[in-house]
Amino acid sequence: MEDDMTRRQAMDLMGKSAITGGITTLSAASTVAEPQRKEAARTPPPPQLPGTDPLTRQGDLAAQMVEGIRSYLENQTTGSVEKRGVLWNRDYSSPAAYESSVAPQRERFRRIIGVIDPRIPFSVPNLEIPLGGHSVVASGDGYTVWSVRWPVLEGVDAEGLLLEPADTPLARVVALPDADWSPEMLVGLAPGVPSEAQFARRLAEQGCAVLIPTLINRACIWSGNEQLGKLTNLTHREYVCRMAYEIGRHIIGYEVQKVLAGVDWFSQCRPARPIAVMGYGEGGLLAFYSAAAETRIEATCVSGYFQARESVWQEPLYRNVWSLLEMFGDAELAGLIAPRTLTVEASRGPEIFGPPPVTEGRLSTAAPGRLVSPQLSDVWAEAKRAQPIFEKLGVAERLSCVASGAGRGEPGSAEALDALMRGLGARTGLRPSGRVPRELRVGFDPVVRLHRQFKQLVGFTKRAVLECESAREKFWAQADNSSIQKWQQSTEYYRRYLWEEILGMLPAPSEPLAAQTRKVYDEASWTGYEVLLPLWPGVFAYGILLLPKSMGPDETPARRRVSAWIRGSAA
Repeated sequence: MEDDMTRRQAMDLMGKSAITGGITTLSAASTVAEPQRKEAARTPPPPQLPGTDPLTRQGDLAAQMVEGIRSYLENQTTGSVEKRGVLWNRDYSSPAAYESSVAPQRERFRRIIGVIDPRIPFSVPNLEIPLGGHSVVASGDGYTVWSVRWPVLEGVDAEGLLLEPADTPLARVVALPDADWSPEMLVGLAPGVPSEAQFARRLAEQGCAVLIPTLINRACIWSGNEQLGKLTNLTHREYVCRMAYEIGRHIIGYEVQKVLAGVDWFSQCRPARPIAVMGYGEGGLLAFYSAAAETRIEATCVSGYFQARESVWQEPLYRNVWSLLEMFGDAELAGLIAPRTLTVEASRGPEIFGPPPVTEGRLSTAAPGRLVSPQLSDVWAEAKRAQPIFEKLGVAERLSCVASGAGRGEPGSAEALDALMRGLGARTGLRPSGRVPRELRVGFDPVVRLHRQFKQLVGFTKRAVLECESAREKFWAQADNSSIQKWQQSTEYYRRYLWEEILGMLPAPSEPLAAQTRKVYDEASWTGYEVLLPLWPGVFAYGILLLPKSMGPDETPARRRVSAWIRGSAA
């Protein structure tokens, strides 16, 4: 363990030269005025520290350090694709053997996206009927639309629409809109989505029972402390994500739980029918992740999302999942869906070019990040990486790739729906699109429902924080404090866990520890040296070492309390 290091420990290598002290940002470093150099009353200090090489590099070394770290991490991210293979040991000898061989990866995936809380069992969803209102929201060609709510976690419900066919359903589907689409838009009950993209309605017309959850959107209306009037431009998704991330949860995990609660209900329904998920944009992510996490989902359609994930760091923060790319790209997650049916639709994805603009009375705290439509070539390339898994399982036909409008069309194309329905056992072609149903509710406001969903997730997260102390006690139960030796031995696991699962471990430096120094300050009572420590090719740690002139000739910095000003930041 001593040979490995984290990103921040790149700077901590300075400690090997007895450098300690505070870290300041580049902008702060640039504002510090350099002290005037003065003549020392004693022998002038050497131009470099004894036992070190001369530092000859010129320019803004702090900026160069940060640029080197950025380049290194980008290369590591790109290279993660080739390194994932050694983390898998797939057994293709039978479907059961394959499932057993990938079970550890599936469990890790569930954990890193935050699917860790027990769901509340229930028999049927509750109908939402306003006082004096209609029990039926709308009626379409061969199906009825209901407003429903179903329990998920303690204090957390899912809410949305249920499209129930008049006859026994051919299949049961959880349909997931993009985060900025309401369930009503996916049925045609509200404007905003073209009729050809209303895939929930189209699935109901094919004889499927369709459940549509409400997703937390990308607006920022309630992001902050409403009681104190302290609001921000964080999207609702980022706001919940930031809260949940600290306790091992995630906005993705919360909404996957809502999908899986629907799957729980579908699994109880009789007669039994195949269960599927289909989603677009953020809903495509959730459909994809839900199917990777849950083997009861027999068919999946992902639109406007699937592609190589090595640029996920450029996307909004609420898509950031700890350690995801170490083991999982989209091709590897497709492998968790195999040998079940997966349809990938290349379509125009949500286009988001940054966080919400800052308006009067709101703080600018949102992280940068943008969403662009997946390129058709990227979709095909990632699907091609997944193809050998399906082929080795003897189910190559269960991975389908279709393009809507050459990759720029609307989601829910006829080709995508047909592939999904065939995966569900349909033997005939798609029925023609029917009439758009008419909303029967009067005065319904989807924002009220969305606010309720948002507050439930915030409340659940706050309660989970309060329970962390007892959770930590359970986690530390194996630590033995009966003696110093037993404590050190029994806590080795926890040290490793902190390093690998919390801080993030990087490989040991490949460059020899050959410090380079250069005198830059010569004051009456102290001398300052720039110090550079090579780590990897193109990557170094850099800072300023301040030494008091009162040190004796035989003293070393390690025997003194040394102060240092370290310029720049390692993360």
